[in-house]
Amino acid sequence: MSVRVGSPVAGRAVALSAVPDPVFSQAMVGPGVAVEPLRSKADVVSPLDGTVVTLHPHAFVVANGEGAAVLVHLGIDTVKRKGEGFELHVVKGEQVQAGQKIVTWDPAEVEAAGFAPICPVIALDASAEALADLAQDVDVAANDALFDWSR
Repeated sequence: MSVRVGSPVAGRAVALSAVPDPVFSQAMVGPGVAVEPLRSKADVVSPLDGTVVTLHPHAFVVANGEGAAVLVHLGIDTVKRKGEGFELHVVKGEQVQAGQKIVTWDPAEVEAAGFAPICPVIALDASAEALADLAQDVDVAANDALFDWSR
């Protein structure tokens, strides 16, 4: 079975190695793709159909019924903002559809506060070999395919 993982934000898909944090750039959390977001206030959408299993203003995990769980992290070290600048639209445990609005944020404001707004999109508990058709060095709209995950 293959799961299509969509982009949570509009911007430019780049390799995880471009993320200025070794936990993500060295794929310690898992394989995936990062998106350098457009610098305007925007809605962040779910990358797949599933349940919101973890929810913080700056990061969330959506897991589908087959156990595919995807982490979306909005910026680097943005946990230090303690939720400032992030508006949640769902609650933990909520069922969501791919493309459904999860949070609203402003990457330009995050950047102005001194944080990198890049967004890692990580396949949790996956091997790099399980991911195919990774979008890299291309512009993406929210919900465009970032990669396919074979489970």
